Parts: sequence; structure tokens; C-alpha cells
Amino acid sequence: MNGSIRTFGTDVSAQSRLMQLALAGLLGLFVIGFVGFSHVEAAHNAGHDYRHSMAFPCH
Repeated sequence: MNGSIRTFGTDVSAQSRLMQLALAGLLGLFVIGFVGFSHVEAAHNAGHDYRHSMAFPCH
């Protein structure tokens, strides 16, 4: 084994997989941070309503 995952005819190395996960995590943190602390009322309210719909306590 060479440490890669074969999916749909492409080789994905472990390093590439970790980079994808890290970038997805950073994007998620950015979106949550932007929406959670946004001064734009529509963006903040949309995030707030989503948190309530997922039964996530926010206050």
C-alpha cells in the first residue's frame, strides 16, 4: 500500500485528504463566525433561526 485512497479512479493521498479536511473546517469556522457576529441583521437572523431549527442552544 502506498498510503492513498482510490476513489472513482483517482488517487487521493493522506496529505491531500488532511488538507481538504482542514480547509473545510476553516471555511466552516469562518461562516459560523461571520454569521454569528455579523452586524448585518438578515445574515445574523438567518443563522439564529437555523441554530434554533437544529435544536442548538444559542442564548
